Amino acid sequence: MHGLREAARDAGTALIAGTFEPAGARVRNTAVAIDANGELVAAYRKIHLFDSFGARESDVVEPGDGPVVVELGGLRVGLITCYDLRFPELARALVDRGAEAFAVIAAWANGPFKEEHWVTLNRARAIENTMWTIAVGQPPHEDGWGVGRSLLIDPLGVTAHDLGPAAGVRTGKIDKVRTESVRKTLPSLEHRRLGVTGS
Repeated sequence: MHGLREAARDAGTALIAGTFEPAGARVRNTAVAIDANGELVAAYRKIHLFDSFGARESDVVEPGDGPVVVELGGLRVGLITCYDLRFPELARALVDRGAEAFAVIAAWANGPFKEEHWVTLNRARAIENTMWTIAVGQPPHEDGWGVGRSLLIDPLGVTAHDLGPAAGVRTGKIDKVRTESVRKTLPSLEHRRLGVTGS
């Protein structure tokens, strides 16, 4: 953690990174948000554990218990970690807490159709919430984790940047005016009717 705080302070740049923290006999998969002064301003503990595709994350990881929205550089960011992406109710809870963008960090397991799932689910979260989505995917590793494909997706689901499978760095712009324009054209968040079910 000290190294991350020092890096943020030296670069004068806020950052979000994944780490593990002790939790008794297990650990927590934690996303930390550090401001440009190097101060830890929030920590999100992954809620949904990857007990799928033959993996048993819950054997070693303790789940978190609540959504987290943090302000970094004047932008309210909702934090999502890896398998959480498959649960649209978490993204919607972040919207309800005032998120202006999603930050998704992941070591997405590779395998048949997994890269397509990663891209499709990130675009879906952006579209259904008319929300900028910053998705950072770990590049492929020999151990079967990571598909890469770090993405910046706009509130209409248009991919502004796609880094492909390799490691890389790209600068993108979160345009709040674009969000306002999209939400004026497509005010789906205003049209929600909670509690209504199909017949």
